[in-house]
Amino acid sequence: MKEINTGIEIQGSANQVWNSLLQKGNATWNPFIQKLEGTISEGSTIHVTLRGNDSRTMQFSPKVLQLDPNREFRWLGHLFFKGLFDGEHYFIIHDRGSNRVYFEHGERFTGLLSGLIFKLIGQDTRDSFIKMNQALKKHVENDSI
Repeated sequence: MKEINTGIEIQGSANQVWNSLLQKGNATWNPFIQKLEGTISEGSTIHVTLRGNDSRTMQFSPKVLQLDPNREFRWLGHLFFKGLFDGEHYFIIHDRGSNRVYFEHGERFTGLLSGLIFKLIGQDTRDSFIKMNQALKKHVENDSI
């Protein structure tokens, strides 16, 4: 298993972060998740468009594994078929009180090709997560002024 884990402190409520994160359609503030469509509920399949640092987009349809409002959102996607290259993407909001949260954002990669593909995309993916985290912080903090 390979994993990327990033995080950022945000001045804002868990609800503000949650609503920004799960904004459906085009989230103009988000440089990474360009579009999130479908019914977002545990067990459902959603449609996601991601944009990497090279500006190329990737569309896929992961299954929602966990949806705990204002706290945690997880999905699982596969490359071609289960077990080849699987990614469990997660977003966790840790409420720190006093209108402050720690936003944790990561992905666990498994499957036959996970080591090889991780070597190819790992750093770019980490950079994309960090850019999204920073944009989320800016969006939430500017919105709460």
